[in-house]
Amino acid sequence: MDNLEKFYTMLIEENKSIETVREVVGKDFKSFGIYPDSIFYTNDSYFFIAIYEGIKKLIILNKNKPTDDFNGFEIKYPKGTAKVCDLSNNNCVSLRKIFSFTNPSNHRGTDITIGLGDRLGLASAGHIRLFKGKNAFPILAQQSIRELNLTGRTYKDVLAAASWAVFQEGYNKGFGADGDHLKTAEEVQMALDCGFTMITLDCSEHIDNSIPDLSKKEVDTKYSMFLKDEKMSLEKKYLDKEFDVGNGHKIKFSVDEFKKVVLIYYDAISYTIKMYNNVIKDCGRNIDFEMSIDETLTSTSPESHYFVANELIDAGVRVTSLAPRFCGEFQKGIDYIGDIKKFTKEFEVHAEIAKKLGYKISVHSGSDKFKVFPIVGQKTEGKFHLKTAGTNWLEAVRIIAKRNPKLYRKMHTFALYNLEEAKKYYHIGAKVENIPDIDKLKDNELESLMDLNDARQVLHITYGLILQAKNPDGTNTFKDEIYLLLNNYESDYYMALEKHIGRHLSLLGV
Repeated sequence: MDNLEKFYTMLIEENKSIETVREVVGKDFKSFGIYPDSIFYTNDSYFFIAIYEGIKKLIILNKNKPTDDFNGFEIKYPKGTAKVCDLSNNNCVSLRKIFSFTNPSNHRGTDITIGLGDRLGLASAGHIRLFKGKNAFPILAQQSIRELNLTGRTYKDVLAAASWAVFQEGYNKGFGADGDHLKTAEEVQMALDCGFTMITLDCSEHIDNSIPDLSKKEVDTKYSMFLKDEKMSLEKKYLDKEFDVGNGHKIKFSVDEFKKVVLIYYDAISYTIKMYNNVIKDCGRNIDFEMSIDETLTSTSPESHYFVANELIDAGVRVTSLAPRFCGEFQKGIDYIGDIKKFTKEFEVHAEIAKKLGYKISVHSGSDKFKVFPIVGQKTEGKFHLKTAGTNWLEAVRIIAKRNPKLYRKMHTFALYNLEEAKKYYHIGAKVENIPDIDKLKDNELESLMDLNDARQVLHITYGLILQAKNPDGTNTFKDEIYLLLNNYESDYYMALEKHIGRHLSLLGV
């Protein structure tokens, strides 16, 4: 009798309760291969996720004929039928119709939200196991267009992976889906059409980064050409005034600084208002809207932050969170680089502005920024949004290095060879000469490379090239092996994620 037949016998023939069956299969996962928290009964059918012939499947058990809403094949038993279904995007659409908790939801009004970009589509269950006991709302589906292009995935893939993980873990506390760093109306509409509940608008292409380097005369000349009516209205609104944002912090614009702020950010503000009104505002459901001004060359001053946010709100934009560019460097996959005292002082003002104007401050590139996490948690009084992403990939790489050293060595060599190509997409400060010669390392030493900043960054930004690398015959060079290994060592990966992201949450005060 196979595991599925044994389970079928308990449920259908012995008529044991779901609670009892969950306990039985939970204690003997190795024998049954059934995820106990995924067992549900509705529409006269039992639904659950199980390992069937080495692959995760949705199983539907019914005393009669299972539903036709899911694509799969049937196995006949004496007193019923089992339907075995792939964890496909189409089947996920059907799943979300039956189990409402597998649909993403908006999070406005929630104090702590954490973005958990899962580039492989394998990490969400590990995240959920951590978040089950935390007072924080996970954004399980979070991807940028850049990440989609580099991984060869779609928003439907990203959302389906999150929904299947939610079902597998029986997680009913809610999760979000963030179309991250979107730049065009077409990109935003695509994410909305796929059911995403959060939109992060990247305004970097509408921010004039040349202004800070101009002389006073050049700024004056450029400002003199600014639209007269808008200029007069803004000057009346902001000059010769002091804005109390709380906790003793006040915002006041000098004439020269005001001119720069207007020239740098006015087009981005106008673009954001246009995008919000034309695409998001009347989309038919509540959307968590975030404006991102962090992908710029210079840090966002408190005055700039206040100006941008106040203009959006006055224009009727319902802002859930806003992401400034903070002082210092938030490079990929490593801790904060910069003056922590200066960061603390400036971040406090940013946090007060957000609190005053009624939204959350958002910290981008938040993966592994352990030095600033206590400051973020304290200065926001536990009300913030944090985005992580690449750190989940790096924990996967750690598992690969530990469990399949030969595969890791090939990935490492490939990453170094293709580093310059990867730098076209990401800015890092890694120095290859600081990375130990892999040929001189023993297999049991490879895992420790993921504790070295330079190695972390190189493997971090080459993920897309690794995942899409092809052999001469067109087969995947690494991708299939990566997925096979991580699925075989699923519990290792989940525990690594719980430990690593758990460190993030602990320092944030979650």
